Amino acid sequence: MTGLPTGVIAIDGKTARRSYQKKNAKASIHMVSAFAARQRLVLGQIKVAEKSNEIVAIPKLLNMLAIEGAIITIDAMGCQREIAAKIIDKKADYILALKGNQGTLRKDVEALAAEKKANDFKDTAISRHETADDDHGRVETRSITVIHDVASLQERHDWPGLQSIVMIESVRQIGEKIERETRFYITSLVLVASALAPLIRDHWSVENSLHWVLDMVFRDDECRVRKDHAPANFTTIKHMASNLLRNSTAKHSMRLKRKATAWDDEYLASLIAS
Repeated sequence: MTGLPTGVIAIDGKTARRSYQKKNAKASIHMVSAFAARQRLVLGQIKVAEKSNEIVAIPKLLNMLAIEGAIITIDAMGCQREIAAKIIDKKADYILALKGNQGTLRKDVEALAAEKKANDFKDTAISRHETADDDHGRVETRSITVIHDVASLQERHDWPGLQSIVMIESVRQIGEKIERETRFYITSLVLVASALAPLIRDHWSVENSLHWVLDMVFRDDECRVRKDHAPANFTTIKHMASNLLRNSTAKHSMRLKRKATAWDDEYLASLIAS
């Protein structure tokens, strides 16, 4: 699909670690959330029994959302043909991470990229972009290559909406230690590498701006609520509270904003009214 995207919706799951019940041999619940990356707002969530059930939960979550024109980003767990088809059917686009759980797709993408790279990408429609970060003694460089010529891959896999594959080669140096990593993505977008790179990075906001906040501000991993539907309900309430605190114009940390709602009834009322 082409055109200017309206924003990234990152889908990812988080386990409520202390929601398990030893007495009833009940595992901890796992909540799959849809997170608007730029707005930093939770749009929806659905409960599953364990992480492996994310594949079943994601289509249900997508059915709950109006996603037309958005870009859905999902980690490798959600890189499934049915999920890609659902996103395309709802007139959205996707960026899906590739790992080893997609049968031959990952191998074929890796082989195609290696072949094109060995030929210095001659006679291949590509775009490239490089970024570098230098933070607290860690230097990381990323080379993003988008291969737009995927006809041979489509002949073999007929993947819904596939337009490009993305290869990100990163080199991370901390002191004298050097780490190298190559990641692959598939996408329905027709964009150059410089435009795709920030969209892929936006996905990690679900970890940094949602899951981290749940743990550090709401102490989610320490919550011992376990009975019946209470763990899922409490997580939903925390998501709602996080959204309200994000809407506050006060220039304070999330932790201080949360404390202020307990100290000041007028401040609390203003958040709810907004």
